Amino acid sequence: MDLGNSPSSSTISSTTTTTTPNPAITTATITTSDDPMQSWWESISKARSRIHSLSSILEHSSSSSSSSSLSLPSLADSDRPALSLLSSLDAYLSVSSALSSPLSGSGSDPLCHWLYDTFLSSDPHLRLVVCSFVPLLSGLYLSRIHSLPSNSPSLPSLAGFEAVLLALYAAETKARAGKPVVVSVPDLSQPSLYHTPRQRPNSSPGGGPSRNSVGVLAPPLEPQIAVKSTKRAAIVGVALDCYYKQISQMPAWSKLDFCRFVAAWAGQDCPCQEEFDDEPEITGFSEIRDLENGNRIDDVTEEITQLRIENGNGGSRSNGDLGSKGSRIPLPWELFQPALRILGHCLLAPLNSQDVKDEAAFAVRRLYARASHDLVPQGILATRSLIQLDKRARADAKVAVAAANSSSSNANTPSKAKKPEILLVSK
Repeated sequence: MDLGNSPSSSTISSTTTTTTPNPAITTATITTSDDPMQSWWESISKARSRIHSLSSILEHSSSSSSSSSLSLPSLADSDRPALSLLSSLDAYLSVSSALSSPLSGSGSDPLCHWLYDTFLSSDPHLRLVVCSFVPLLSGLYLSRIHSLPSNSPSLPSLAGFEAVLLALYAAETKARAGKPVVVSVPDLSQPSLYHTPRQRPNSSPGGGPSRNSVGVLAPPLEPQIAVKSTKRAAIVGVALDCYYKQISQMPAWSKLDFCRFVAAWAGQDCPCQEEFDDEPEITGFSEIRDLENGNRIDDVTEEITQLRIENGNGGSRSNGDLGSKGSRIPLPWELFQPALRILGHCLLAPLNSQDVKDEAAFAVRRLYARASHDLVPQGILATRSLIQLDKRARADAKVAVAAANSSSSNANTPSKAKKPEILLVSK
């Protein structure tokens, strides 16, 4: 049921009587929705209803902890329940644990129904909650699909996961309105962007064709009613694009999940991933290598590490190992490109925690190794650029810390009084 097309319950209906020549028509109904307080309260009530519904689903789920499910109703009592749900690590862990069970993802999965109905709601904050689970949904779905051998008689029923992914795909298809995603490439013969002369796009001052060009980042989207094997990567890639549009509002644990899934998707644990890190004392990347051993994990990462993810063949592995977040899968450009965009934000955004940056750096190096083995030139160029940017950022951070430490030590050290200068003057 498409809740987005249903009339909002926040509208106020008022009836006025008018005099018309036809006596059969005596009333006219005028619908208005100009009361912001009423619409705000309706939004709060809808968010609280969705939270209570989620709490009820998790209480009946054997894989979710009782303490986490009991803390969900308290989120509904806040002034902004949807944002409280988005920023709650306990809620994220509870939903992740339920989604990771071997029986999840089917068409009858109530949690998938909750995600689908919540995303179709008109509340943008509730849609953000669903977007925060896109990395987990995509990772579990792709890992389970590709974990079974190709000659398997039956594939697992993942209609619930596919319904949520198709809802995200349909929303992005509607937003793009049948147009491709393009970028204007400036004329590189000019000294800068500000030196580009004002002219028509298809002409130049000399009468010849313009040197400005337009690059197509993504072709127009076609409506899809089912997830076919030939369109699977494109649909998941579009869902990741929806996640990237809202990534500045996503919590850190959602970004950590994505980085770990990408590292597992790449699946290339070879020495070539470290060929840019010959000088760990400059880059500080030795700390990133210790992540697999759990030597550098903060409180948030520790709680996520306690979560156990079920892989596609029904086995269970702990998240303490980076490779356990899913399995190696095919990486066409439809998946590679949005993954690079998200990793670029996780790696370079200044407000991200150091754990997110470290996980992103590890995943980018895994992707570089995968692109090098698969001979994907655009992937090699993009990952090399991100690695170089990461090295420079870490070197600059180390220099800044050293400068701050030296300045503080100089301020605390008392300086000796200078001796007066004696000038010798010859007579």
